[in-house]
Amino acid sequence: MRPVVVKLGGAVAAEAAEIVLGIAARHPVVVVHGAGSRISAELEQRGLEVRFVAGRRVTSAAALGVVRESLGDVNAAVCAALGERAVSLFGDEIGLRATPIPELGYVGEAEPSAPAAVAAALRAGLIPVVAPLAPGPLNVNADEAAAALAVGLDAQRLLFVSDVPGLLLGGAVTAAISAAEAQRLLDANALSGGIVPKLQAALGAARSGVRAEIGATAVVA
Repeated sequence: MRPVVVKLGGAVAAEAAEIVLGIAARHPVVVVHGAGSRISAELEQRGLEVRFVAGRRVTSAAALGVVRESLGDVNAAVCAALGERAVSLFGDEIGLRATPIPELGYVGEAEPSAPAAVAAALRAGLIPVVAPLAPGPLNVNADEAAAALAVGLDAQRLLFVSDVPGLLLGGAVTAAISAAEAQRLLDANALSGGIVPKLQAALGAARSGVRAEIGATAVVA
C-alpha cells in the first residue's frame, strides 16, 4: 500500500498526533516535521541571525547546531505523542538527499529519495518521524523534505498540517487550486511567508503524481 506523508508544522507538531494516528489506522504514514518558531526563538536568544531567502533559512555553522537541537526537541515530542509505533529518524543519518546551496550556508535543496530506514520502518508497521536534515550536514526546508520523500516513496498523498487552515485567496480558504494558477501566483510573487515553500512543495509533488493538500486546499496538477 502506498504511504501517506504528513508534514507537521513545528507549532502544531505534537498536537497533531491525533490526525496522524487517524491516518495510520488505515495507511502507512511517514511524518516530517519542522521546528521553525523554536529555531528562530533560540537563535534570537543566542544573538544569532534569523534570515530567510525564498522560504529557506540562512544557516551558519553556529546556527546549524541550534537547528539540530531544536529539531531534536520537536522530534522527541512528536514521537512521544504518537506512542510506541513512532521511530525517530534524522535525515542526515539516513541519507535524505539534498543539493547544497552554498550561498545560504549549510543549507540543501531536498531531492526525491526513499531512505532505507524509512522503508524498513514502514514494512515493520511503524511510523517514521523524520527531522529535515541532509548529509553534510545540511539544513533542509521541512516542506521541501516532505515533498521529496513523498515523491521518492511514491506516496499516494502529501498532507501539510499546520496552524494555517489552507491557502487564503481573497480572504478565504480556497478548496482547490490548479497547478497553473499556483505557478502563476508564485511567479508573480503574489504570496509571502511560509505559504510560499508549502505551495512550491505541494506543486512539485502534485506534478509528480502525488495527491497534495495544504490544510483544506488541494493542489491539483
